[in-house]
Amino acid sequence: MADRPTIDDVRAAHERTKEHVHVTPLEHSSEFSRLLGNRIFHKLENLQVTGSFKVRGALNALLTLTDEQRARGVVAASAGNHAQGVAHGASITGIAATIVMPVTTPLVKMEAVKRYGAEVIRHGDNYDEAADHALEIVAERGSHMVHPFDDPAVIAGQGTI
Repeated sequence: MADRPTIDDVRAAHERTKEHVHVTPLEHSSEFSRLLGNRIFHKLENLQVTGSFKVRGALNALLTLTDEQRARGVVAASAGNHAQGVAHGASITGIAATIVMPVTTPLVKMEAVKRYGAEVIRHGDNYDEAADHALEIVAERGSHMVHPFDDPAVIAGQGTI
């Protein structure tokens, strides 16, 4: 995959992930359509098992890892939806996952990540501090970082929406 995913990368991501993500409906919004003077639809990604489209990108990234990368585990930094996507994807693929979450992350989000079997490390007051700590863990353990938005495999997976 190139640095910028192509439509072929998105199609390949769809093939990789389709058995694990829901086909979610579009719901017409008469109120937003009226307000914006156009036909507006909502894509109901809240119906995904994790409640967000983020599972699409996280799962695709995990499914593109080599056996060696899988064996070393993955690390991510997130306060919520990406964390749950990585944790859920790791549970499907059998990859050990460590998620660094800011200390301000709501308990319900942390507990959801733990239910998927990921290790949760609380660190920092915000995403940037958590992400810096995640990179330290990656360097220490030799794990693979699953970035929430700056990863071509994540982008291609999210493009399957």
